[in-house]
Amino acid sequence: MADDGPMQRLVAGVHHFQSQVFTSQRSLFEHLAQGQDPDTLLITCSDSRINPNLITQTLPGELFLMRNAGNLVPPYGASSGGEGATIEYAVAGLGVQHIIVVGHSQCGAIAALLDPESVKSMPAVRAWLGHAETARRLVSDAYPPTLTREQKVNVATQENVLCQLENLRTHPCVAVAMARGKLHLHAWVYKMAEGEVFAYDPERGQFAPVTEIRRTVTPKPNRTVNVRPI
Repeated sequence: MADDGPMQRLVAGVHHFQSQVFTSQRSLFEHLAQGQDPDTLLITCSDSRINPNLITQTLPGELFLMRNAGNLVPPYGASSGGEGATIEYAVAGLGVQHIIVVGHSQCGAIAALLDPESVKSMPAVRAWLGHAETARRLVSDAYPPTLTREQKVNVATQENVLCQLENLRTHPCVAVAMARGKLHLHAWVYKMAEGEVFAYDPERGQFAPVTEIRRTVTPKPNRTVNVRPI
């Protein structure tokens, strides 16, 4: 017989939400029912350990979220999935002012990117990771071969979020909004065990604690991340 424990916990959680959380925040949810007006599209991994609203301490309605394995953004027209439509709706429909691509430590998708044999029995996953091929090649060709596996995963995680920003620029709605100065792109990496978030600083050419970067920055392509632990 299947274990109903997980479902029971979910149902109990819904009951708690309805009887406690919703009741205490009724005015917020009534306001949200009138429509949404987020200022940020946050693209992150599907990893169950990542909770964007918890990390950023935001309320429902403040973030428009797109999640998938490896926080990938297929170039415009390169995928029949919903990523392009989500980006277009966020930028052209909702008028978000910021797009943040957030990678994270211990990412299984990045580990698989560097070790394709580990997902040889998952053809859909292997095909999907092709959208991060530039990051894999950068780690392979632009960094010292003496890097440990942990260092390679660390660097690949950083390179990947920057590569996904470059893919974002291929989307017409993104390119137009950026040309008008109405949209800014950001690259973040979340270090899970320490609860730290790092943002890419193009002036320093590396990631630094997000709290140190006060101004809006849009990383430019053709850069290499400095090898340093974060």
